[in-house]
Amino acid sequence: MPVEPKQTALVPVLAVLIVVCMSPICAIAATASDEAAKKKADEACAVCHGPEGGKPATPETPRLGGQEYGYLVQALNDYRKGARDNPLMSAIAKPLTDQEVHQLAGYFSRQQGLTTKR
Repeated sequence: MPVEPKQTALVPVLAVLIVVCMSPICAIAATASDEAAKKKADEACAVCHGPEGGKPATPETPRLGGQEYGYLVQALNDYRKGARDNPLMSAIAKPLTDQEVHQLAGYFSRQQGLTTKR
């Protein structure tokens, strides 16, 4: 009587192969997204928030670098909808697409934020 090989043993192997093969594709997509976000940040955000969102032009301007992704998405969407009142930010945020909001939030959240010495 022939013994059938167990197919369940192949599932973990296939999962690992898929992850390993997809990693470069995901890295390329993330890099392209970061480049688009950096370009948009340099065009629209750097004048007030500084390069990489880390050196604001005035003490009243917040640092964006290192902020939480979800917070940045919420803030940009609030400016887009008018829930936050700042004429300059509303004018900049209103034309952003959902994709650009998420790209910018991702970009700034991955930048170095403030650090405190202990």
